[in-house]
Amino acid sequence: MTEVAIRDAAAIESVVARAAAGDEAAFARLVTEHHPSMARVAYAITGDAESAADAVQIAWATAWRRLRSLRDAGTVRAWLVAIAANEARQVVRRQRRRTIVDLSKVAELAHGSDPGDRILVADLARALRSLDPDERSLLALRFAAGLDSTQIAEQLGLSASGVRSRLSRLIERLRLDLDHA
Repeated sequence: MTEVAIRDAAAIESVVARAAAGDEAAFARLVTEHHPSMARVAYAITGDAESAADAVQIAWATAWRRLRSLRDAGTVRAWLVAIAANEARQVVRRQRRRTIVDLSKVAELAHGSDPGDRILVADLARALRSLDPDERSLLALRFAAGLDSTQIAEQLGLSASGVRSRLSRLIERLRLDLDHA
């Protein structure tokens, strides 16, 4: 290792140690140096600038809280980028969890005055009819009854993770079916 690299490593360790001890100026230096890398990674994962910015914002808050747990100050860049990547994946997951159609509104939509609403209800009804009764039951337990995966698992004799997997696949099938309708 050259003398310059040793000084840089020592400088990195010093900045990380000061930031971990609560020095806001040292933390700001980390932000200045590593924010662009974190933003690029988050954008690559989310594909959206606003979502990437949200993920990086959350990542910085996480980094501030957990900086004391960093074992090797020399890995701070990789550690920060990994936090940003994890947060970006969470942002994407949260965006995918949006409700396809609020089933409690189906009756209102069916009787509404907008013909487009009636088409949406008809498409949903058609998509639901294409499912077998076990699949419709699973959806009804989750969305109509409001049970969580553990409660559904107890009712159906399945594992909670199995319920979540099945629900995820069903929702994706419905989403694709409705998108192609």
